[in-house]
Amino acid sequence: MRHLLRGRAFIGGRFHDACVVHVAEGKVTRVDIDVPEAGDPEELIVPGFVDMHVHGGAGADFMDGTPEAAIAVAELHARHGTTALAATTISASREAITRSVVAVDEARRRDVGGCAEIVAIHLEGPYLSPSRSGAHPIEELRLPDEGELGEWLASGAPPLWLMTIAPEVAGAHSLVESFRGRVSFSAGHTEAKFTEMLEAIEAGVRHATHLMNAMTPFGQREPGVLGVLAVSEGTTAEVVADGVHLHPVTLQICARLLGDRLALVTDANRAAGAHDGCYELGGQTIVVESGVARTADGALAGSTLTMDRAVRNMVELAGVHLERVVPMATELPARLLGVADRKGRIEEGFDADIVVMSPRLEVVRVLARGHEVE
Repeated sequence: MRHLLRGRAFIGGRFHDACVVHVAEGKVTRVDIDVPEAGDPEELIVPGFVDMHVHGGAGADFMDGTPEAAIAVAELHARHGTTALAATTISASREAITRSVVAVDEARRRDVGGCAEIVAIHLEGPYLSPSRSGAHPIEELRLPDEGELGEWLASGAPPLWLMTIAPEVAGAHSLVESFRGRVSFSAGHTEAKFTEMLEAIEAGVRHATHLMNAMTPFGQREPGVLGVLAVSEGTTAEVVADGVHLHPVTLQICARLLGDRLALVTDANRAAGAHDGCYELGGQTIVVESGVARTADGALAGSTLTMDRAVRNMVELAGVHLERVVPMATELPARLLGVADRKGRIEEGFDADIVVMSPRLEVVRVLARGHEVE
């Protein structure tokens, strides 16, 4: 299938006017810059978004444990510009997480066109701090178990595994040392202090899950996880840019501190793309009001965010320039998920994962590996 996309395109780290992007057989075959009469100069052509932390959408959740649910989530987020994602689990029994991993693996093998490609599995928990559990069921939290993690890895075969752990819990360092060649570890839902996070980075924990949420806060005498990341090169972090998880000014501060080491994620639950109401997350009821999801005790329970809104919020709410925001949603997460050799940029030979946006940063058109997203 061939396509020609014309407009203002994000190529090589900046926008170029009057571009033509040639697509054939699911790949970008050529990019022409500064072409006379190349189309609507107001339309923006950007790489497909890459979401490294997404639980659900369209009423489905990866923990439902069926390939159909996994595909439904991937289809919903593709309509909002996400062309690659990490299927994310929540703290649950060994059996429930195994079912989810097996179902995601089956969905990947079906290779459905016109939806986001599942390029990784993100195990969020269950080795988390009970005092920072957030929406994770406390009864499902436990100490690291190498046999359990080994079983999950044997149940599926995505290109990359990501795991969120609380690095201060007993056995966490041993787990990281045993699996760091097969799993990328992230700190989250953690009580780790500055020195503990420094030790975790030395052990191989290089990323932070939903920065500043469900973790030790920054303080003048205890800088916490944020303080460590701010001064540690080679580390990265993600933020949920819905305007609720973090104040817009906090988003701007994170962008200034971390620069090109900051990624956007949705942390979306099954209510993304749906309506307000009651939903299930991790075996508990969550209530969504005005698009904000909370547990019965008021804890934030993921979000109803989509990546197009995350990009728009970083520009309109946080005041970050679009040329700085685009890599947060594309190039950096593609690198962190191990697919930067074919995703995250509009470049000859790369997957034809492309989003066309209006001047108001609304999705106009999406190509996922060359397939038109309906």
